Amino acid sequence: MKNLLRLGVLVATVWLAGCAGPGGIKPSAEAIDTTPDAQASIHPTSGATLLHYPAGGLKPLSSTQLGSKYVHALVPPVDLWERIRRGFAMTDLDTDLVRERELWYSSRPDYVTRMTERGNKYLFYIVEELERRNMPSELALLPFIESAFNPQAVSSAKAAGMWQFMPATGKQFELKQNLFRDDRRDVVESTRAALDYMQKLYGMFGDWHLALAAYNWGEGSVKRAMEKAAKAGKSTAYPDLPMPMETRMYVPKLQAVKNMVANPEAFRVSLPNVANHPYFQSVEIDRDIDVALAAELAEVPLDDFKALNPSVNKPVLLASGTSQILLPWDNAERFQANLEAYSGAQLANWTAWIAPATLSTADAAKRVGMVESELRAMNNIPPHMLIKAGSTLLVRRSAGLNVDVSEHIADNGQLSLSPEVVLRKTNVKAGRKDNVASLAKRFAVSTQSIAQWNKISPSASFKQGQQVVLYLPAKAGVTQKVSTKSRAMANRKIAPSKKSTRFAQK
Repeated sequence: MKNLLRLGVLVATVWLAGCAGPGGIKPSAEAIDTTPDAQASIHPTSGATLLHYPAGGLKPLSSTQLGSKYVHALVPPVDLWERIRRGFAMTDLDTDLVRERELWYSSRPDYVTRMTERGNKYLFYIVEELERRNMPSELALLPFIESAFNPQAVSSAKAAGMWQFMPATGKQFELKQNLFRDDRRDVVESTRAALDYMQKLYGMFGDWHLALAAYNWGEGSVKRAMEKAAKAGKSTAYPDLPMPMETRMYVPKLQAVKNMVANPEAFRVSLPNVANHPYFQSVEIDRDIDVALAAELAEVPLDDFKALNPSVNKPVLLASGTSQILLPWDNAERFQANLEAYSGAQLANWTAWIAPATLSTADAAKRVGMVESELRAMNNIPPHMLIKAGSTLLVRRSAGLNVDVSEHIADNGQLSLSPEVVLRKTNVKAGRKDNVASLAKRFAVSTQSIAQWNKISPSASFKQGQQVVLYLPAKAGVTQKVSTKSRAMANRKIAPSKKSTRFAQK
């Protein structure tokens, strides 16, 4: 056996030697070095090309850019700020407005510290998304300008969230806005929508400064400004376009923050450490669960939980509408383990209820077994308002109810209100041939109501000039008074006077 093995090795050695020798495999044309230092000859018998290595030492290869991408550094950024700096790609703006904003921020170090610490929870995710889309990393700093990184921020124009989406624009980019959640505040969804919007604007204008101006002012406004400038033979570049002061300051603010991040020491600004790793991760939920209980099971302070899940505006998470929650990276496994071990009566103490008819808040509270003040507070119902039929309300969940809220209600639940009608007692003088039915038709009330108010039969008739008691809506009563007065004047064909009024309000 050993002899056979030795023979096999010997045969393989001879074969390999033949391959490497003159009769072996010929190198391809691409593999032949044709530089002056290399020498080649043709074997006289086999015709194979023989290569001779050049003399002298090794020579370094020249550096080469690979397409439009560069080779990443072997050493990762020390922190997220350095990673952001490496991704700066927008043209710098150098104007007096930039320097004025630099002075403003640098003179308020406490404010800068607060908003950068607030952004600590969200920056890594935003930077990851920007890099994935190959977008400038400066855009990760835009929430400093929009909302000081406060996902609960609401402007006077009703723009909401970290990226300050208006309601209509939010709907355009598929951000849910209903009774239970507002995705304009959601960290993941609002970031997705904001970057989608900015990519769209950059595609329209081909310039990041113009795209940002459009993000603040509206794409239509920027288009019209550019068209007007072009017709006048003027420049359509960002610095030359006329625009509102808020928009004029928008890009300089971002540039000022960018400059401070690039060189904080020059502005005497201290940036808090932001680690270059994820702050949070998403966790799936498949049952409705109270917000307070979810935070408890995740072992996260309630305020921190709400900061990561700011889109939820009710005390319950509906699994069919909020399929995932965000938790600090180290708490996700704890939440899942604690949820599996939870032995409480139920996960959710709240559910949705659809109003079967238009109801007062007091009537609705009775039907769902709640105190009226609690129902008002939980659903933000002002005084003197009626709940319209089909409205969705958040109510206490009965102990025996195990069914979670459906996806349709979780995604579309809305509360519709209308003012309560204030009735005012009114005395009306009956006309000739008036009866209960004719007055009921004229004043849009029921015959039963008139009969009850006057303690008569619904089929009764009135004598001309008889006083009839009606309870009419305050505004409607005024309208009826004017119309009745006009009709009386038209019938009598006399000039208006105080005496021509057919009824007086008390």
